Amino acid sequence: MRLHRLDITAFGPFGGSQTVDFDELSAAGLFLLHGPTGAGKTSVLDAVCYALYGSVPGARQAGQGTTLRSDHAAPGTRTEIRLELTVAGRRLEITRQPPWERPKKRGSGTTLDKAQTWLREYDATAGAWKDLSRSHQEIGEEVAQLLGMSREQFCQVVLLPQGDFARFLRADAEARAKLLGRLFDTRRFAAVEQRLAERRRAAEAQVREGDAALLADAHRMQQAAGDTMELPELAPGEPGLAEAVLSAAAVARGTARELLTIAHCRLTAAESAHAVAGRAWDEARELDRLQRRFAEAQERAAHLAERAEAHRQAQARMERARKAEAVAPALELWESADAEHRRAAAAEAHARGLLRDAFGEMLGRAHGTVTDAGAAGLATAARRATEELGGLESARRAEQRLAELVAERVDLDRQERADEDVRLEAETWLAGWEATRAGLQARIESAQEAATRAEQLAVRREPARQRLAAARMRDQLAGDTDTAAEQAGLAREQALKAKAHWLDVKEQRLNGIAAELAAQLTDGEPCAVCGATDHPAPARKDAGHVDREAEERALAAYQQAEEQHAEQERRLGVVREALAAATAEAGDTPTNQLAEAADELERLYAQARRDASALHPAHEELRRAEDEHERRTAAHQQTAVRAASRVGRRERLDREKATLEAELAQARGAAESVAARAAQLERRVALLTEAADAARAAEDTAQRLKDADARLADAAFRAGFDTPQAAAAALLDDAAHRELQHRLDAWQSEEAAVRALLAETDTAAAAQQPPADLTAAERAAALAAQRLRDAASARDAADRRCAELDRLSLRASAGVRRLAPLREEYDRVARLAGLAAGTSADNERRMRLESYVLAARLEQVAAAATVRLRRMSSGRYTLVHSDDRSGRGRSGLGLHVVDAWTGRERDTATLSGGETFFASLALALGLADVVTDEAGGVRLDTLFIDEGFGSLDDQTLDEVLDVLDSLRERDRSVGIVSHVPDLRRRIHAQLEVVKGRSGSVLRQRGVG
Repeated sequence: MRLHRLDITAFGPFGGSQTVDFDELSAAGLFLLHGPTGAGKTSVLDAVCYALYGSVPGARQAGQGTTLRSDHAAPGTRTEIRLELTVAGRRLEITRQPPWERPKKRGSGTTLDKAQTWLREYDATAGAWKDLSRSHQEIGEEVAQLLGMSREQFCQVVLLPQGDFARFLRADAEARAKLLGRLFDTRRFAAVEQRLAERRRAAEAQVREGDAALLADAHRMQQAAGDTMELPELAPGEPGLAEAVLSAAAVARGTARELLTIAHCRLTAAESAHAVAGRAWDEARELDRLQRRFAEAQERAAHLAERAEAHRQAQARMERARKAEAVAPALELWESADAEHRRAAAAEAHARGLLRDAFGEMLGRAHGTVTDAGAAGLATAARRATEELGGLESARRAEQRLAELVAERVDLDRQERADEDVRLEAETWLAGWEATRAGLQARIESAQEAATRAEQLAVRREPARQRLAAARMRDQLAGDTDTAAEQAGLAREQALKAKAHWLDVKEQRLNGIAAELAAQLTDGEPCAVCGATDHPAPARKDAGHVDREAEERALAAYQQAEEQHAEQERRLGVVREALAAATAEAGDTPTNQLAEAADELERLYAQARRDASALHPAHEELRRAEDEHERRTAAHQQTAVRAASRVGRRERLDREKATLEAELAQARGAAESVAARAAQLERRVALLTEAADAARAAEDTAQRLKDADARLADAAFRAGFDTPQAAAAALLDDAAHRELQHRLDAWQSEEAAVRALLAETDTAAAAQQPPADLTAAERAAALAAQRLRDAASARDAADRRCAELDRLSLRASAGVRRLAPLREEYDRVARLAGLAAGTSADNERRMRLESYVLAARLEQVAAAATVRLRRMSSGRYTLVHSDDRSGRGRSGLGLHVVDAWTGRERDTATLSGGETFFASLALALGLADVVTDEAGGVRLDTLFIDEGFGSLDDQTLDEVLDVLDSLRERDRSVGIVSHVPDLRRRIHAQLEVVKGRSGSVLRQRGVG
């Protein structure tokens, strides 16, 4: 497969139309695809993959449709990819347009255009393109058939992702199996393994289910048979299980039938005994009931006789209670008035006590015996105290104003102290302002000088770097020139030798050309040289005769040697041109001097940058200092203004304070303050008012108690009681009344019932007979009933046992017949599944079927990769495939590297970064060769290698590029996708992706 041309329109980062001429790039063999991050290098490869398969590689394929369209494209421009390539000797052109929401031609909004695909083939005879198909499915099948690879295989072997193979080197067997299985499509082998495993599990489940059902039936038969059956000590799946279960079941059935006959006989005898014992037990219970009934009646009659006197007293007590109920209303009224009077008297005593405790001495001096006065006297004293309290209201306001004045005076003093502190701090700071400003100005000037110096050094840095790089290239190319000259001389000598050999062979053939012509003579036919028809003495070939084939072989060897000589001369010219260019740029100065000069420039530039970085902080600090100067100056001025205003205000406060203090001294009297004097008067008013109210309430309740006492005495006399206390004692509450009435009713009911029981004839007759023996009759009846139940249970159990054993035996026999063919099928499938899964003893290396196939593929890949790896590593490393097991895992997918320097084999994970790169590159190229052969030998004339070159030193990079350069044999081209700057000087043919605000563009350099 060879790529010729790629046209990209409105795809990915490319807003317009871009064209890649792979024919021009491929002419150089190696070409470089480079550009800044995000410019669209990967989008070029995505476009190739999308043109071939209709999807982009990897996770990006989820964005089919609108995400493929460039955000920079004009609204009316449709996304399109056109790829021209040659595959299997046919020159094809594939055009794809993903779905597109374009603006409507009429009106506003958008409309969806479906995806379009075209396939054309170039007809060399007619010199024109002819259409083949416009069907997505047909074109996809045609491309897949021609390439012989799926999209995943194409992305793996044509767009070589180095990161995947670096992980492949360090991966375990499972990860390698995933990649190889995806490339070589070993899913059919995994499907065979899975199918065999499923059949094994299904057969095993059926066998285990059958054995479990058979054992379950056996356990059920054992439970039914009891101790008469012994189960075989066999697990599910063991041989002989079915025979042992059926034999034990037959013995259990015979024993069960014998036990059933015995149980029938025992049940008949138990039924007769139970009937006799039941009749005797009924007769004994009836006699005992009548005897106990008569005895209980006699006991109840005796108990009534003992309580006769208490019954008469209860009747008398009920009669007195009925009379006392007429006195109850008057009694309740008296009790209420008495309780209310006691509460009022207590409240009065409490209020007078508080009054005496709080103001007794002072009231005694002022008003005599106020605390002993009645309600009217206490009310009068309260009114006088209230009037005195009202006269203190203005004095209280004056006292509050005095407190405010004191607080204002204290606040003025605090403000004066604070302003003094601010003034002193501002004067101290302003005294050093000029020195501070001068220091900051000096720092700014120094940083500005450093910034200027850094700009001057920055101009000199890049030329110094370029000259140093050119010097290093000059040194390297000097050695390459000698090597190329030596190789060119050897090729020239070999060409001269081949030419001399060809001339010798040609001369020998000319010397023996007569014999060669004579061999073509035929009797009667004219000679091709002289025309004669007679050939009397034709020449004969001697032993050293040289024919045409020998001459042509010598000529071909000479031509090949001449081509190699021309190739070596061309390489020598390229190296010399590069050396001349590098020498012209670097001059004659030694590389170490240029390196020292470049390092010195870098050091001076870094120092200047560090010094210049202080410019902005210095400017900021000066700005903050100037703001602080203005703030300090304003604060100093404001303190002076506030100090002047405080003098007049302090004088006004002092005059008002003196006036208020003289007024308050007269108003508070002996009290500490007006508020204290007001509080004393408020307390006095409250206590006097409370005492007056309590005295008035006590007088009212005393009068009501006297009226209630007179009404209670009159009610008790009319009810027949001598005193009210006697009437109160005769009263009953509701509970006592109900309880006493219940006792009287119960006595009458009990007396009637006892007389009725003693009058019964059957009860009296039974009392004359001997006492009934209930214990013996009950014991005999219970024993007979238990024997009957036991016999019936035994008979039923024996009957059920026989039926259950018969049923389970039939089911077990049927299960054994069904299980035999299933067990044979399971044995056969289990052996085959274990062999394919690598778990059976027959599989010595424990390799799965898919792993076995992948191991063969991996061995081919390792062999193909080793050819290039040995060349990249100068013969040091060799990749080998290993079938050894790793830990407890299975074998088959091991990959080791053999180090020729140590002679030891080690894991690929121990390779360094650069070694890992060229090992993974060799592995990728080897895998490409194997997959190509697997795809039917489709030739891959265009390959892409993505990144990874930055981890290589110069020597290793040369060796890797030499290997890649060898891929150009037979007209193969290799595209390298990389950010490494050194590759831009080593590879002249370049495809550059340039990123811009309106989208990326493509530029081809060093071609044509």
